[in-house]
Amino acid sequence: MLHIRDLVWGLLLAGCAAAIQVQIIPTQGEISVGESKFFLCEVVGDAKDIDWFAPSGEKILPNRQDIFVSRSDETTATLTIYHANVDSAGIYKCVARNGDKEAQATVQVKIFQKITFDSAPSPQEFNEGDDADIVCDVVSSPPPTIIWKHKGSKIQVAKDVRYKIMDNGHLLIRGIKKIDEGMYNCEARIMARGEIDFRMIKVIVNVLPTIRARLSEVNATADITGSALLACDADGFPEPIVTWAHNNVVLETGDKYTVSDDGSELLIKSVKKVDEGDYTCIAKNKAGEKSEEVSLNVFVRPRITYLNNQTASEFEEQVTLTCEASGDPTPAISWSFQNRVFTEGEQASWTRPDKYESLDRNIVVRSHARVSSLTLKNILFTYAGEYLCTATNSIGQDNEHMYLEVRYAPKILGTVTVYTWEGNAANISCEAEAHPRASVVWSRDGLQLPSANTTNVKVYNTPTISYLEITPDSMYNFGTYNCTATNAMGSESKEFLLIQADVPSSPEIEQVEPFSSTAVVSFEEPDSMGGVPIIKYRVEWRLPGQDWTGKEYHANDEMTTVTIVGLKPETTYEVKMSAINGKGEGESSPARTFRTEPVLSPETSAPDAITSVALREPTAPKLVVRVQERGNILKVNWIKQDDGGSPIKHYLVRYKAKHVSDWKPEIRVPHNSEYVMLSGLDWNTEYEIHVVAENQQGKSAPGVISYRTATDPTTVPATLGCRCVTYSLAALLLSVLTVPWLS
Repeated sequence: MLHIRDLVWGLLLAGCAAAIQVQIIPTQGEISVGESKFFLCEVVGDAKDIDWFAPSGEKILPNRQDIFVSRSDETTATLTIYHANVDSAGIYKCVARNGDKEAQATVQVKIFQKITFDSAPSPQEFNEGDDADIVCDVVSSPPPTIIWKHKGSKIQVAKDVRYKIMDNGHLLIRGIKKIDEGMYNCEARIMARGEIDFRMIKVIVNVLPTIRARLSEVNATADITGSALLACDADGFPEPIVTWAHNNVVLETGDKYTVSDDGSELLIKSVKKVDEGDYTCIAKNKAGEKSEEVSLNVFVRPRITYLNNQTASEFEEQVTLTCEASGDPTPAISWSFQNRVFTEGEQASWTRPDKYESLDRNIVVRSHARVSSLTLKNILFTYAGEYLCTATNSIGQDNEHMYLEVRYAPKILGTVTVYTWEGNAANISCEAEAHPRASVVWSRDGLQLPSANTTNVKVYNTPTISYLEITPDSMYNFGTYNCTATNAMGSESKEFLLIQADVPSSPEIEQVEPFSSTAVVSFEEPDSMGGVPIIKYRVEWRLPGQDWTGKEYHANDEMTTVTIVGLKPETTYEVKMSAINGKGEGESSPARTFRTEPVLSPETSAPDAITSVALREPTAPKLVVRVQERGNILKVNWIKQDDGGSPIKHYLVRYKAKHVSDWKPEIRVPHNSEYVMLSGLDWNTEYEIHVVAENQQGKSAPGVISYRTATDPTTVPATLGCRCVTYSLAALLLSVLTVPWLS
């Protein structure tokens, strides 16, 4: 079946067999840049050659890459434009020839650019505060119109000066803020073609980190707290990475440091003084970095690093003790010996340990940096002992002892005179203070004791005391004995005197206070004790002209009265006293006369008492309180008064703390007792004490006394409390050792 085209061409050929005609299909062409398109040149009539010519007039050759010409048969030639660009535009011509016959046709090719986004990256990131240039590069022909939208609305640059659409189509946001973050629509339009395209661009606003140290300064103590924690808090977008640096070295988790997962905390382990300094906390993100300094102060508690024992000899000019200590802050160093403390600039006299003087006396303390020296001048044996060096700063303190050894010749102590009597053994004590230890020899009249001829003399030795025990059997054994102590530093001798003891002289009766059946005798102790202590007093009384009745009373240091009982009312008596020691009983005092009182009944007045003989209740006893060594024990003594003409059966004792209403259980004490011990009392509490005497007729009015117990020693500083007894003994011993050399 013939095509219509062939029929047409056949008719044309039949009409004018010699003419040539050319037609280009399509008759015009528009090509988008980058696209390809072909044009068909058809010839009617015989044509030997069919050629295509470029807009420049040049014949298009078959070997071009961008424009290709091909002849498919005798009547057609095809022009193909590949990947068109703007240079491909123009008028292309197709020419057909056959001998001298020629025909041609043209086609105009137009090249246009579609909307093309060359660069519209997403996301685009900016730092807060920067001028943000949001890139959206669009090409087309003709050039497109660019519209920017944010959050669904067109950006009105006329209403917000922060926004500007640049000539290149970019969107400029001046001083971009975090609130500007989000999705932006870059839209391109070509009105002539109704072409439109867009790109969504995500805008991210990065925020420069902010950083704050929790503590700008951290204090740590070496070897005590063990570790130190430095911390800072950082904020920003994106979330910053936090690191720590010290001396420009980045710190990482390891044996010395531990950095928390988020980097905000730095733990410094086993803190030492060398760890002191500034540590930098660094926060970094895409927007930049910030840093903050944290100072670590490392304090060191004092530690005494040097203190050695020293040795000196008595009477040397001086000896210097040295104490060195480390610590930060620099420790203050002080010295102490027994209960004396010495610090720099203070000087003391050993004879006045409580008084520091500026004069150059026995002790000088000097300190420089971390070293202190204690200089002792004119060495005495009493300087020997433990010295305490104390280093103190605001962190704590350290104490170390050193011992000063003082070598000195013997110094003999002990009571020079000793009393005894024939047949009674006596010990003469020779206490030799010496270093090194001294050997002691006893002698008499040049002969060492004990000797072969002396059986009543013995020597007993302890490390510091030698005892010479003598049992006199004649007057010959009384007299002087020599003690000689010797060591490498020298020797010392001392004479001791053994004296024949005598009986005491008589006590002196000062007053007799009579009652109806008793009498209280007040006396003074004898002028002479006879060399040995009084152990008893004998009191004798009688009716004038009759035999003496006596009673012995054991002596004590506080004894100044005795009470005679069993007397008859309204009766005259004589009384005398004598003292008894180990040697024997001394002479009696002169007799003293007194008369007992009549028995007074409650209804009898004093003027009628002379004729009254009625029996009645006893008179209230007189009370005296003595505090015992332990301050919450009281010894309550009483002096028997008038027994009312009837023997005392017993005494009734009641007591209570004054601030309470309940009395303690009543204590019944035998009639011959003179005191009661109240123990287990509360400390620092005032007590009220009642003592009642009871005879066959009834009870006396109470003898009343109040007394406050001592303060609890556990609540008082050692120098004022219970330890004072120990210190007093030590002070007494020191006084005994020191006095002979101060005199």
